[in-house]
Amino acid sequence: MIGRLSGFVAEFSEEEALIDVGGVGYLVRCGARTLSRLPPLGGACVLQIETQWTESAGMKLYGFLDRDERRAFLLLQAIQGVGPKAALAVLDVLPPSDLAGAVARDDKALVARANGVGPKLAQRIVTELKGKPIADGPVSAGLPRHEGESAPVIPSATGEAIAALMGLGVAEINARRVVEQAAGRLGEAATVQALIKSGLQELGR
Repeated sequence: MIGRLSGFVAEFSEEEALIDVGGVGYLVRCGARTLSRLPPLGGACVLQIETQWTESAGMKLYGFLDRDERRAFLLLQAIQGVGPKAALAVLDVLPPSDLAGAVARDDKALVARANGVGPKLAQRIVTELKGKPIADGPVSAGLPRHEGESAPVIPSATGEAIAALMGLGVAEINARRVVEQAAGRLGEAATVQALIKSGLQELGR
């Protein structure tokens, strides 16, 4: 079983990266947040890998930039109704420390921001992750604010999508153009993943 890959970014798409390890290319499924943080083509990278096998799809590799993300991915999949795609979607919206904070606060609305995760599934995730070791680092506890303090700024879906495309090597002006066009077509409810996919499709034309 493959647990880690250390190599170079050879190719990428909106859902996968091809990692060249000693001349062998490994196709790794990654979330949008992970893809946005990979180095540009030819850059060296190290990915924590979760190897999964199904009779229908064979072997699939899922890549993460740290062990906390891989562990959270496994914890999420242990919940009924959460497959690999939904688990990656949750981690796109909430890195492990933020997910742990949302669980501690019973903030199902924050979890439900993930693409494909409805209120009922978000509630199940929050309930079943209670007490689980989601992250080793500091947990976003969401302490009550004192009067006069401003609320934390939550990045917009368009902002996150633009940042993700820039992380993939797209110039800011082009990333902003295609994401804003996608947002106009898809509407205010468009998810980060949908905006990234639409933006990449537009750039590929």
